[in-house]
Amino acid sequence: MRQLMNWCFFGILCVFSLNGYSQNTTVGARLDKSSILLGDQTTLRLSASVPANGKIEFPLLSDTISSKVQIVDIGKLDTLKDASGRWVISRAYTITAFDAGVQTIPAFKFTGPDGLLLTDPIPLQVQEVKVDTTKGVFDIKQPMTVKYGLMDWLRDNWGWVLIEILLPFLLVAIWLYYRKRKKVKSVIVEIKPPIPPDEAAINRLKALKDKKLWQQEEVKQYHSELTDILREYLEKRFNIPAMEQTSEEIFSSIKDQDITPQNKEILKEILLLSDLVKFAKQKPQAEDNEKSIENALVFVSASRMVNPPENKIQQDDELN
Repeated sequence: MRQLMNWCFFGILCVFSLNGYSQNTTVGARLDKSSILLGDQTTLRLSASVPANGKIEFPLLSDTISSKVQIVDIGKLDTLKDASGRWVISRAYTITAFDAGVQTIPAFKFTGPDGLLLTDPIPLQVQEVKVDTTKGVFDIKQPMTVKYGLMDWLRDNWGWVLIEILLPFLLVAIWLYYRKRKKVKSVIVEIKPPIPPDEAAINRLKALKDKKLWQQEEVKQYHSELTDILREYLEKRFNIPAMEQTSEEIFSSIKDQDITPQNKEILKEILLLSDLVKFAKQKPQAEDNEKSIENALVFVSASRMVNPPENKIQQDDELN
């Protein structure tokens, strides 16, 4: 007898548990309009009521609900909190049908933590569009003739008419403005003759010497600026692309230039020492640093153009 009472008590607990689960999560489906015309649209709304922070998976729908009901648009999930603190999650689907009669919206499956939940099927009445067959068939009406007068044309083109009226006055005003405007005084600009390459190079070398870079442990910067001055001088003096060439290419380019072998050797010594400083990180002695700039001044002075073209022309004029 005691065992029978235990089984009865267990059965009552199971019944209450099932009722608690059925009340825990609820799902539903409804239509905004249960009756539509053929090809018209209505909204299907699926919803689920779950405890706060509960989870529920909506059915996956793509473009059709059944063979005769199509989905036009799928809205986003919307979550609201009701007065009891539960979450109401809903989604709207715009649907349509092109077959007359009663179309059945089937039951939808929701997946929750404890299993599947089903909605009830919904009937959708699709009505045909009634056509009055007692009336005759009429031809399409022809376009109506509309009168278009001068005032209509002016109303449509008033902007162009206004421009044509104001344009002569604008042109006269511009002409009067330029006529009365004071003449601008001519400015005499003194054009200075370009500085010869050798003079420019010597000035830069002296300025580099005054900067005392290598004395401030800026040896690499010192040799880099020194070779840049020489390369620019070689470009302007001998028309060779020295700024883009390596040291070996420069030696090859000046091979046939009017430079004495001694001066070529001086240039070679300067560039090779600079390459060792920049690429091999060599630290030359103080006398080598000083000797490089002195050799550069000697090279520029010895290889400068003795009689520039301007001086030749001036001498020819004086002789004539």
